[in-house]
Amino acid sequence: MRNLCLLLALAAPLALAEGQVRVEAHNLLKLPARTGSLVLERVDVADHATLLIPAGITLLRIETLRMGQGSRLGIAPSEQPLRLEVVQGDVGAGSHITASGLAGSMQKAASAGRDLSLRLENVQVADMTLDVRGGIGAPGYQGLAGADGDTAGCLWGEASKGWDGQAGGDGQSGGAGGRVRLEVPQAFPVEALRVRLEGGAGGAAGEGGEGGRGGEGKGCLVYKAEAARDGRPGQPGRAGAPGNNGSLDVVRF
Repeated sequence: MRNLCLLLALAAPLALAEGQVRVEAHNLLKLPARTGSLVLERVDVADHATLLIPAGITLLRIETLRMGQGSRLGIAPSEQPLRLEVVQGDVGAGSHITASGLAGSMQKAASAGRDLSLRLENVQVADMTLDVRGGIGAPGYQGLAGADGDTAGCLWGEASKGWDGQAGGDGQSGGAGGRVRLEVPQAFPVEALRVRLEGGAGGAAGEGGEGGRGGEGKGCLVYKAEAARDGRPGQPGRAGAPGNNGSLDVVRF
């Protein structure tokens, strides 16, 4: 695996220098990190292969694009929109262009799907999915368990009850779906594209903490100290709200 990563790192700059990129079947290649515009003469993504586009690229123009069956262009999330222009090409069945958001975490909110402007000039598309869904919200944290009560004693009396568990945290909101501007010729079959614009699902509710165990009873010479009751489990949190759906604007030329 290490040798493969090194090979990809060495091969990518050479391919870009020639204005051509090829990803072999069932392989993955990431374009070198850069910002701004990038023009490629030819891009070939073989069957079930993936080409990753870094977040810093905001304009990618491809003169000739060939995508095999089940192939993928993966676009890194970013707050900056991406414009992707394809002059001519052939896109195989089951291919994807994905620009979906990242799932949230305790440290970071779910990100939105990337806004995408896609211009297809002379491109044949058999069946392709365009995915700009928002990321899934982070789940709520689990509440802490309650402390156990003290055992009864003949000198200090009755047992103490268990402490109640803490409430679970609320799930976080999902990321919004991206906005897509699709520029295609008058005769282009838009129905060949499946566009996913949904906002990300809200994060799952956090579970409440378990109640602490009540202190155990104790039999004494004069009296019997009864056991105490257990603490109550904490209430679960609330599920996060789903993200807003994105939008699709089709422009024919």
